[in-house]
Amino acid sequence: MTDPGTIYDDLREEMRTVLIGNDTIIEQFTVALLANGHVLLEGVPGVAKTTMANLFAQASGLEYGRIQMTPDVLPADVTGTHIYQEQTGEFTLQRGPIFANVVVADEINRASPKTQSALLEAMQERQVTIEGETLSLPEPFMVLATQNPIEMEGTFELPEAQRDRFLFKLTIELPNRDEEEALLDRFDTTPDLGPDAIKQVVEPGELVEARETAANVHIDDRVRDYILDLTSATRTHADIAHGTSPRASLSLLRAAKARAAIAGRDYAIPDDVKVLVRPTFTHRLVLSTDAELSGVTAEEVLDEIMSTVQPPGSGAEAEQEGVVSDGGSMRADESDN
Repeated sequence: MTDPGTIYDDLREEMRTVLIGNDTIIEQFTVALLANGHVLLEGVPGVAKTTMANLFAQASGLEYGRIQMTPDVLPADVTGTHIYQEQTGEFTLQRGPIFANVVVADEINRASPKTQSALLEAMQERQVTIEGETLSLPEPFMVLATQNPIEMEGTFELPEAQRDRFLFKLTIELPNRDEEEALLDRFDTTPDLGPDAIKQVVEPGELVEARETAANVHIDDRVRDYILDLTSATRTHADIAHGTSPRASLSLLRAAKARAAIAGRDYAIPDDVKVLVRPTFTHRLVLSTDAELSGVTAEEVLDEIMSTVQPPGSGAEAEQEGVVSDGGSMRADESDN
């Protein structure tokens, strides 16, 4: 069985031939791929959001498709349509860019709500319906959507139903001085360096096996209860009008299992959950009107929830139960078996 950790290491090393830093983003891309999820990327212009997605597709050997979202893009431009052929007098299906393994919806919030909704069926059901005909999308299938947080004129905010279909929302930060200096040196030496320089380092069969490995990771009942406690807390917090959905808790469960598999474990630990709560939950929270008027952010509310909901294996009670802590890990003591 293919080791998910090896896949991540190979992808990271190959993408590093172009990228500087962003190892955490590469890891979370890999987690999302193994967890069968989609990713919403946010960052200011020029931080290589689209390039990262292209590099990931190239290194993983997946077919790459890109849709430049603008207000005049129609749903048929995304999914495809039937085109009349004069030579034969018949209509033939012209497939849209959605028929790829890794689909980049660039600046998704610039598309109209009607066009944004064209992605809903694809992201959830892994299929599209074109003029009454339902067609399956290739496997694996992953949407990587980007948006710019500083230019809001002429944009359409993603509705909650759309945001809920993204496993993660990841923020691409500006590089620090050392990283940017290394970036300047690399591209000064090799100006044409880009996705074409990336080699495929993963075979499709390896991805299928790695997904199976991640799906078979064990979740202790106490780790599962920790996920449920965090989910419940988002639904009762005074600053949150609408908390996370069952889809969110399932997403966190799958992501924690995928992260554990990448780390070489066949069991998930509380740290897997803690690391992934923010990218999994933040974009799904709908704050109350009072919280928004007070300038409270979803990140601040979620940090407060995480500080009050204690993970398993973190107190004296856990020690009495024979729980072994290893960097936040939690397994029954071997002597009890």
